[in-house]
Amino acid sequence: MSNDLDTVFAALADPTRRAILAMLLEDDMAVTDVAEPFEMSLAAISKHLVILTRAGLISQEKRGRVKWCKLEPDALRATSVWMQGFGQFEPVNLDAFERFLEIELPTDEA
Repeated sequence: MSNDLDTVFAALADPTRRAILAMLLEDDMAVTDVAEPFEMSLAAISKHLVILTRAGLISQEKRGRVKWCKLEPDALRATSVWMQGFGQFEPVNLDAFERFLEIELPTDEA
């Protein structure tokens, strides 16, 4: 359990990976679409996606010639249960998490 938590928290520690998770809250996305808003190479984004996949936060699948990324909504359940053990944290509410990410990582669509 501790190793899983370490992996999840390490994945969440990076702002690019948190931004990717925020994007995937909306819908599944092709890897190229995930990479588009970032000023880094597709290879660099792919490395971030591997870390998120290993942490169980996203899954990836190939549909035809395109690789797609999907948020795994239950991925934070064990982390939430662990944090509840401290009595200071509420269960992770994905709607609230999405609102938090929208505030912390505003898009340029305004």
